[in-house]
Amino acid sequence: MTYCVGMMLDRGLVFMSDTRTNAGLDNISTFRKMAIWESPGDRSITLMSAGNLATTQAVVSLLDERSKSPEDRVPSLLGVASMFQAARMVAETLREVIACHADVGQRADSAFNATLVLGGQVRGGPHRLFLIYPEGNFIEADKDTPFFQIGETKYGRPILVRAHDPAMSFEAAMKLLLVSFDSTLKANLTVGAPFDFHCYDKDSLMTGQTGRIASDDPYFGSVSQGWGKALREALDMLPDFVLDTYAEGVQGRYLRG
Repeated sequence: MTYCVGMMLDRGLVFMSDTRTNAGLDNISTFRKMAIWESPGDRSITLMSAGNLATTQAVVSLLDERSKSPEDRVPSLLGVASMFQAARMVAETLREVIACHADVGQRADSAFNATLVLGGQVRGGPHRLFLIYPEGNFIEADKDTPFFQIGETKYGRPILVRAHDPAMSFEAAMKLLLVSFDSTLKANLTVGAPFDFHCYDKDSLMTGQTGRIASDDPYFGSVSQGWGKALREALDMLPDFVLDTYAEGVQGRYLRG
């Protein structure tokens, strides 16, 4: 399992992915799940993946090889005219890879499936974000759905739903994502640091700030500890539960009264 988030902001796009692919007492592996293609001044495209590692690596490898081939020989992410066409190309490549597995008896809903988040900008169009499913179809982020998660999504979603603001800065978005990732890794062993990130400035048409946050990173540690403390303090501030009010027979009397 894994955890990746792509987030739309007024300022641009923020991507973050973990790097854990296997989990167990003696079986932990680390692989990069974020790939970036750019042609400075023309486009920047970021892809994150969750699911079967062989499938996702094959998709990234095919897209990478095709981006290095002459455009008149094979279409590539560096030649498409829009982010929508980029999403179609990635979706078709994912479907192509899964079909190869299907030839030996596997299906898209089998252990060979994968889900992708694709975002970026192509010159002449806006910055856009897509969620691509194993079947090869996809949806696009908008103001009602401003972020996409793939992998182990349920633990880190509540803070994103409550705190996301399209006007927030990259720094605030990074803090929010680290809280979301911290909540996820504490609840699920299959998600773990280091975390890769990319902050893309809209209309820059080039790779933005990228980096990797390790498990022992001082800032991440302070966020983790601070968030835990803030939750405990918030819980203490809530009204106390009055047990007698809900004792058997009491609630019924209140309702009848």
